[in-house]
Amino acid sequence: MDYIVELREATPKEGIVHLDADTAMSPGTFEAALRAAGGAIHAVDEVVTKKAANAFVATRPPGHHAETARPMGFCLFDNAAIAARYAQDRHGIASVAIVDFDVHHGNGSQEIFWSDKTVMYCSTHQMPLFPGTGARSERGDHDTIVNAPLASEDGGPEFRAAFENLILPRLTKFSPELLIISAGFDAHYRDPLASLNLRAEDYAWVTRKLMDLADKSAGGRIVSVLEGGYDLQGLKESVTAHVGALMGA
Repeated sequence: MDYIVELREATPKEGIVHLDADTAMSPGTFEAALRAAGGAIHAVDEVVTKKAANAFVATRPPGHHAETARPMGFCLFDNAAIAARYAQDRHGIASVAIVDFDVHHGNGSQEIFWSDKTVMYCSTHQMPLFPGTGARSERGDHDTIVNAPLASEDGGPEFRAAFENLILPRLTKFSPELLIISAGFDAHYRDPLASLNLRAEDYAWVTRKLMDLADKSAGGRIVSVLEGGYDLQGLKESVTAHVGALMGA
């Protein structure tokens, strides 16, 4: 609660305030961040109560770099983590998996659930790259952290292999009751902030694979929250592929 109050009090009445080298606030940022977290919570309600088969939360700012009490990397609140804990506390979901295919490692989600055996965090990401975390050896206190780093210039084949060989088997064994996707699209080949070479069809493929897994253990329940993606054309193509797959297209 203190962290929320501190962020609210840091909100400028005009202009820009920098919280760190990458993370800034304008007068509207705090409300936008609250709405982003609230959107993820609302999506959990809709999916768990079967009002929606699945959901994509198209809000910003993103969240997966925000730690328990530290804003970072454009992120103020970890929307995926908030959604996971809300699902457990409000709806009695016993086990949640967060799958993160943003090009940057979700250090915040990893930090928040490092010691929590009820939440599995899985990530593909370029390494080395900001924020410098996400080595394969980082596994958490209960072996529920699954990192599958990719090298610069890797593309669809390496991405798909990481899921087929490491992430999907671990998720299958964990058998989550709810699947949350940290859906960052900055691993797209057009994106300026990194150098992976994914294409829209790779995002459609991984979405369908995760849907198959959710069908087996979670009654199909998936909540996807938007993370990164900074080339508008690449973002448009990737989100279209992702949401199309979620809709069964």
